[in-house]
Amino acid sequence: MGRIAVVTGANQGLGLALVNGLAAAWTADDTVYLTGRDSARVAEAAGTATGVPAQVAPELVDVTVDQAVTDLAERLRARHGGVDVVISNAAARLTPGRPQADQVRSFVDTNNYGTTRMIRAFGPLLRPGGRFVVVASDFGSLRNLPQHLHARFDGDARGLEDIDAVMSDYVTAVESGRAADEGWPEWINVASKVGQVAAMRLFARDPSASDAFVVAACPGLVDTAASRPWFDDMSSAQTPEEAAAAVVALAAGPVDPTQRGELVQFGRVRPWT
Repeated sequence: MGRIAVVTGANQGLGLALVNGLAAAWTADDTVYLTGRDSARVAEAAGTATGVPAQVAPELVDVTVDQAVTDLAERLRARHGGVDVVISNAAARLTPGRPQADQVRSFVDTNNYGTTRMIRAFGPLLRPGGRFVVVASDFGSLRNLPQHLHARFDGDARGLEDIDAVMSDYVTAVESGRAADEGWPEWINVASKVGQVAAMRLFARDPSASDAFVVAACPGLVDTAASRPWFDDMSSAQTPEEAAAAVVALAAGPVDPTQRGELVQFGRVRPWT
């Protein structure tokens, strides 16, 4: 039986590089599902995956829609019985100059609820020894938040629904103008990434995932259309292909059990606190 992988947000940039990197690391018996929410772009991206051993197959999914995520999980369960690798990479862009209060709801819906939707739908489909990688960033450590906010993501959070509730409250705080008074960082990407890593950590502690390698990955600065507007100097940025290598290693390379449930950048664990 061939291995099965699912990569979200995969029709361009880092996501496409992750698909190609995983397909290059696997064999002709294996399948990597390249997913996105635009059928034409997904089909076009899948058509560019040439010269790799594994099969690259397009599938539609909008991670902001509960039913779309559960439908994809059901299709793959019926087709293959389970999956071996999930890379949750879908991410919304932020637009410089536009008020963050106008962007935070859709941003959190994609990046945070999209992550927890994928965990809920695909966590039960992971085969023994499966891997679940959440693409986050170095911002996703509690040390990037003031101390009084830590318990919301750690000690007080007992399930994914708790993390979703924290992020929902955060969205309301940003939209109402209360976020700064509550101590939240100015840039909404920081709180969002902490929420993603917190969700991964909770999933890693769930008994249902005890046989899975669950990890968050920080790919570092990547030269993509989403990143360029935020940085004046991109000379040190990696290409998507370069950035994908370390993430693919977590998804397909040898497992370091000390990294399970952690945020990892370039093979090294980043501190949670």
